[in-house]
Amino acid sequence: MITTDLTPGAPCWLDLGAPDVPATAAFYGAVLGWEYEPMEMEGVGEDMEGGMFRKDGKVVAGLGKLTEEGARSAWMIYYRVTDADAASRAVERAGGTVRVPTRDLGEWGRMAQYSDPLGGQFAVWQPGQNAGFELADQPGSLSWTELYTSDAAAAKEFYGAVLGWEYSDMDMPGGGGAYTLITPEGLAPEARMQGGLMQVGKEVLALANGRPYWHPVFAVTDCDAAVAAVTGNGGTVQMGPEDAEGVGRLAVCLDPSKADFVVLAPAPN
Repeated sequence: MITTDLTPGAPCWLDLGAPDVPATAAFYGAVLGWEYEPMEMEGVGEDMEGGMFRKDGKVVAGLGKLTEEGARSAWMIYYRVTDADAASRAVERAGGTVRVPTRDLGEWGRMAQYSDPLGGQFAVWQPGQNAGFELADQPGSLSWTELYTSDAAAAKEFYGAVLGWEYSDMDMPGGGGAYTLITPEGLAPEARMQGGLMQVGKEVLALANGRPYWHPVFAVTDCDAAVAAVTGNGGTVQMGPEDAEGVGRLAVCLDPSKADFVVLAPAPN
């Protein structure tokens, strides 16, 4: 499970770059019950339109204007590190690319964004006064992270070298291959599994023009109601809703700008 006890290697933040910030804020408000709080981007060094999403008063994610030319709207997942500069060096040693060099965000902390060797994008956060999200693994918040990649073995090697992750594999139902479960280094797998990665075909990666991509899984109380809110507010559904034994009822969705995410009503413990 993902928690707000943000240990190194664990997801601690996520934000979304969108071409229309107000429309995107309204969409996630309808689907996940989020409240959007615009804010001044002081200390960032440039004018940016953006703010924070809150659920029950607690910060769960960020939203900003998509400004990178040619980029698709997508969620960016940040993993906690103790030293962002060291993380950048580890990325380059392991064959990845530094997309956004380490940047100081005032007293909040430091961040950097990367691509893995096959093009999957992710980020790191070195906390200052801001440790990250304030709610996790509850309805309307992040409960899992997932990587679709064309080479699971290479992904495991890269992210293990950069973030110290530990892995365990399980067989997917129906002969669908292996699914790799991710745990931060040194933590009990059954308690702190935070995500998974799986090898998929080119047709699945078409959303990111053939590159691997990460997406967030948000917990909801009612998957079918969440899907109805997605389609009723301009989004689409790629898969589901369907039941996954031992996991819950889930659906893979796209928001109106084609940013992908999953909604999951967890199975009872």
